[in-house]
Amino acid sequence: MQNELIIISEYCDKCHIEPSFIEMLQEGGLIDILTEGGERCLQLSQLPDVERYSRMYYDLSINIEGIDAIHHLLERMESMQQEIYSLHNKLRLLGGLD
Repeated sequence: MQNELIIISEYCDKCHIEPSFIEMLQEGGLIDILTEGGERCLQLSQLPDVERYSRMYYDLSINIEGIDAIHHLLERMESMQQEIYSLHNKLRLLGGLD
């Protein structure tokens, strides 16, 4: 499924979003657009992110800069959660936690 593609224009029509929004996401470095057979496409694996960004943009009126900031904060939070989990496991191995 990771290499499966969806044509952007068809996706935008189906989801009632502007193709320019997808372009803004690409320009912001939030997604990658591929060209396949002359069509601009997204990998299906990117759709959950596109849908999340779309809700932020259209439903919450958050601009692309705000979406980018939220994206980076969420990445940092995930990284910190992984660090905490790793430290927790190390403490458990050392007998510091029950």
